[in-house]
Amino acid sequence: MLDQMPDPREETEMTVTRFSPEGLLRPTPYHHVAVGTGSRHVHVSGQIARHADGTPVAPGDLAGQVAQVLRNTAVGLAGAGATFDDVLRLTFYVTHWSPERVGAFMEGVEAVTEELGLPTPLPPSSLIGVEYLFEPDVLVEVEATALLD
Repeated sequence: MLDQMPDPREETEMTVTRFSPEGLLRPTPYHHVAVGTGSRHVHVSGQIARHADGTPVAPGDLAGQVAQVLRNTAVGLAGAGATFDDVLRLTFYVTHWSPERVGAFMEGVEAVTEELGLPTPLPPSSLIGVEYLFEPDVLVEVEATALLD
């Protein structure tokens, strides 16, 4: 099982290597493991579906909000000189989660995959169902952790 993990001693230009060892759930739309070798940590705070001026985006539309939170995350990453290729981990918080909502959630991801250069599968990710986020119209929030040399 461990033989699938890249040798961290190998010279590489990438600071983040993602993979899914045999023995873990498959298929998934994300990798299970990320190994980082960089020294600068980038933490993007919880991003929500709002434009820079605070205007809500896609009220009541989970797919639309997922797309916008990923766009906002890309802006945060770019501000630090990073992209989704540098992301070690994504954590999504979704209000009133149920398995029936996975289609809408993935629709939002897929809508911006090419636009944002999202890696597929995604970096290691968690989706956490919550009752409520800080405003009633906010359906999803995402945090990102990236690593740069």
